[in-house]
Amino acid sequence: MHESDQPVTGPDPSAPSTTPSPGVAAGVMATIRKHPKAWIAGAAAVVFVLLGTGSVALGATVGGPAAAVGIPSTSTPTPTRTATPTPTPTVDPARPVPANQPAATRIRTCSVAGLAADGRLGSLEAQVVNAKTGQTLFDRNGVKPGPTASVLKTLTSAAALATLGPDYRVSTTVVAGSTPGQIVIVGGGDVTLSRLPDGQASFYTGAPKIQDLANQVKQAMGGQQITSIVVDASLFGAPFWQPSWDEREERVVEGSTPYMTALMVDGDRDDPTAVESPRSTDPVARAVQYLQQYLGTSVGVSQGVAPAGARQLGVVQSQPVTTLIDQAMRVSDNTIMEELARLVAIKNGAGNTFDALNAGVLAGLKGYGIDTAGIHIADGSGLSADNAVPPSYLTQLFIKVLNRQNGLGVVYDGLPVSGKSGTLGPGYNRFTGSSSAARGAVFAKTGWIDHGYTLSGIVNAADGTPLTFAVFALGNVGDNAKQAIDSLVTGFYNCGDNLSNG
Repeated sequence: MHESDQPVTGPDPSAPSTTPSPGVAAGVMATIRKHPKAWIAGAAAVVFVLLGTGSVALGATVGGPAAAVGIPSTSTPTPTRTATPTPTPTVDPARPVPANQPAATRIRTCSVAGLAADGRLGSLEAQVVNAKTGQTLFDRNGVKPGPTASVLKTLTSAAALATLGPDYRVSTTVVAGSTPGQIVIVGGGDVTLSRLPDGQASFYTGAPKIQDLANQVKQAMGGQQITSIVVDASLFGAPFWQPSWDEREERVVEGSTPYMTALMVDGDRDDPTAVESPRSTDPVARAVQYLQQYLGTSVGVSQGVAPAGARQLGVVQSQPVTTLIDQAMRVSDNTIMEELARLVAIKNGAGNTFDALNAGVLAGLKGYGIDTAGIHIADGSGLSADNAVPPSYLTQLFIKVLNRQNGLGVVYDGLPVSGKSGTLGPGYNRFTGSSSAARGAVFAKTGWIDHGYTLSGIVNAADGTPLTFAVFALGNVGDNAKQAIDSLVTGFYNCGDNLSNG
């Protein structure tokens, strides 16, 4: 009969006593005194058995009626073990818990700090980015907007590609006037239209000819006499000279920039084949003079607007925007870039004056997804000191140029190459001496205005890392700032992805 079969009501007087008698106890003690070692070993064995069977004694002490200590008889069931649940770990709220540790940051050890401290650089604004990872490696006032000089042509090009499209061509047309024999020449803004006759190449590659336009008009007139010429150059609004430009220096002495009218020939150069040549005081008059010459007429000329819906008598077109950008970037041509900026502003509905360029160009740049905060556009060429662009914008834009996104590959292809081509090529004293180590590895747009020398573009570094960079040397700087810039950029080339910001 199991203990659990019947309730316990009291001691059974017939059951044998479990309490040892005094005689038995005395005998046990005598045996222990005679054989103490044996009894100690036996006691140890009993403890071992008790530990092996679980915490019997502990259970008897802590919970329920106490059970007899000893080996259970065969008639007594062995208790079933209950697995002890694994405790849920808790955190002492007073004890700080370590957060997940951030990934280790690479320590870069190649410093250009000494080159960046060159006094020839004046007030330095610069930034270098790993074009693959987007990580900024070097920064000196990189988010501070500053005058870009001709580096601004990169932004104008990007806006033109986005707004006008790479295949857009600029037209110059002649239409019938409001009276018999009257013709109207309409300037579309093409600064490349050339006065040179067929067979003679002007400065601008593949330029359309005003001679061709005159021949089309004569054919369309069918022998009818031309009675008067009206000039419609209303596409571009006044003023035609940006107030912040130095007119004597740029238009007359250096001959880099004309009055920006919607009708001109050869960028209004005195010498139609030269990179730079003095410009006139009336580009429109010069263009009309050659139209009259090729028409074989000296009839009167007046300013006006073409009649709506007038019959077209002739049209010539410029090279596509991609070709215009390529040439302007290689030789830093101000005239093409002023044309493109004005056409961008008109197409974007901002207006047709210099004051419209900021809103127009920024609208053209919007689609590239780069923050334009701090940018101010005063002209399209970068000639004005009022332009302001942070180096950080350029390093981001040149990543897109490098990757040829949105048709920007044409900008990359037109960039001067260190020691080899364009305004970084032979004859410009760039990347010479110790800086010749980076010869052929820097693709960048140059810039120079009073109180500023700039360079921005792409470096194929010695370790194979593509870097984008912008360097502005501003303030009290001289012509030797160019060599200091070249040395710093060569430092970028030598360091590559190991370039440090220290």
